Amino acid sequence: MPGRPRDTLSVWQVVELARHPDRPYALDYIRRMAPDFVELHGDRVSHDDPALVAGLGTWRDMTVVFFGQQKGRNLAERVSRNWAMMHPEGYRKAMRLARQAAKFGFPIVSLVDTPGAFPGAGAEERGIALAIGQAIMGWFEIPVPVVAAVIGEGGSGGALGMAVADRVLMLENSIYSVASPEAAASIVWRDNARKVEAAAQLQITSRDLLAMGVVEEVVPEPEGGAHLDHEAAARALEAVLWRHLEQLLPIPTAELLQHRYERFRYIDSLLQAAPDFGPKVEPRGAAGNPAER
Repeated sequence: MPGRPRDTLSVWQVVELARHPDRPYALDYIRRMAPDFVELHGDRVSHDDPALVAGLGTWRDMTVVFFGQQKGRNLAERVSRNWAMMHPEGYRKAMRLARQAAKFGFPIVSLVDTPGAFPGAGAEERGIALAIGQAIMGWFEIPVPVVAAVIGEGGSGGALGMAVADRVLMLENSIYSVASPEAAASIVWRDNARKVEAAAQLQITSRDLLAMGVVEEVVPEPEGGAHLDHEAAARALEAVLWRHLEQLLPIPTAELLQHRYERFRYIDSLLQAAPDFGPKVEPRGAAGNPAER
């Protein structure tokens, strides 16, 4: 939708931009920021998870550990990377490399872009919920600056497991939610065709989340969306990421960890204080029809 004023986009149009197949993915940003990026593999328990790109690179004369959930450009890549839906091995790989970053004092940049963690039987058998929970807890103990940015989709625990950070940013046309609009519609109304209605109620856009204090800053995209100008989108994200990282570097470790903890306690307080509003499921009788009111 080139040329359309940004403030007139509907929530669903933002969802479509966040999922646009030509949108820059994690490696597009990482390779521009750190041309010498070297990818590292494996969780040292079972195998590697291609849904998560992870490794080292030199960014502004500093060694940085980069993480990025990578969707893939064509069908073969998307299948091999599982559409950026991480398995337990991906979260274990992330924490292994985060601990290496802590050991050597390297700051961390995490680029989030996933519809959610993989919900398949194999992932469940290998403990996907445990892996995400351990990752979330583990991030609170990583004693180096961590900056995360939602660059496309930020879906459910699959995103949160890679977004426990000192600063969380969002690209203008990205989304960040407890569930995808389709999943929310299926859960609430048992009808995922109501995904547009669900998206409007979920408060998933960058403007919504900035207003609530869930993210620190929204990174403007090129007119029409990041998919129209990868270079401009990368320059904008790189500048904002560096500004936040530069502010974090001099903070003492104990203070850094305390602020990270307090940041997420604040988000929890928002959830606790939120009124009980939104769509209600009509109760169903024994025959499966809506019960009489």
